[in-house]
Amino acid sequence: MKCLAGALLLFLWLPSAMAQSGAAKGDRELEVWIGGGDSVRIGTVGVRNIAPLNVGLRYGWVLTGPHGPGILRSEFEFAADVVPVFCVFEPGGMAYGVVLDPFVLKWDFRQRRRVVPYFEFSGGSLFTDRDVPAGISQINFASGGAIGAYFLAGKYNWSTEFRYMHISDAGLTESNPGVNTFQVRLAFGIFRPRK
Repeated sequence: MKCLAGALLLFLWLPSAMAQSGAAKGDRELEVWIGGGDSVRIGTVGVRNIAPLNVGLRYGWVLTGPHGPGILRSEFEFAADVVPVFCVFEPGGMAYGVVLDPFVLKWDFRQRRRVVPYFEFSGGSLFTDRDVPAGISQINFASGGAIGAYFLAGKYNWSTEFRYMHISDAGLTESNPGVNTFQVRLAFGIFRPRK
């Protein structure tokens, strides 16, 4: 219950800064999100019956203006994520943790005015108070990718995405089954112009 209460409080916190609609080179992105999903087995890799719920914060930098031909025209963004609420519901109980993603690479496709599709890759570390998966490790790496879309509405932006995340201790322990998750994430954000 503490995990769900913390997730709700953090997601309801909204930054009060002003921002323009969309992003331009040099802008900063501030975002808060909530996401969750379920684990799947891919081939012989992955433990089933594990469900993550997470709430996080993003700070990003739009590094380029729109470039590229036709439908590939995009802006490149670099971001860092902090996930202070990462709950893992697994057989035998719940693990609480935090994720630090020091790099997020994101491409925003700018063909439409109000809807902006994107894809991204990210990676970082997950630290939990119990082994994830059970009996394996409290220190894991969390890498993944996502496809989604921004919905621009005045100074604020909403986004939704479908995310794949792989959780693994990268061989730190003898047994390393890994956890593959598919998640849905809903986010609220703003782009702040560089001053």
